[in-house]
Amino acid sequence: MARVAALGCILCRHLGWGETPAQVHHLREEQGAGQRASDMLTVPLCPEHHSGATGVHGLGRRGFEARYKLSELDLLAMTLQLLEPK
Repeated sequence: MARVAALGCILCRHLGWGETPAQVHHLREEQGAGQRASDMLTVPLCPEHHSGATGVHGLGRRGFEARYKLSELDLLAMTLQLLEPK
């Protein structure tokens, strides 16, 4: 998860805002409320895009996807691409 956070916010990067400090966001794909999210399904998001008013927790998943035209799985794919060995 440290490698993920070290990438900086994946959404800021996508929007062309450069690298910004990130927190790790766990995707909740196919999981119930009581289940722990896998550390393998994480993306780096800055505090605003993670838990701020315009973030995934602030807008909710549907609101986030509508605003940015990206799903959490899109963000995961971008993150995995950056983590691939070159």
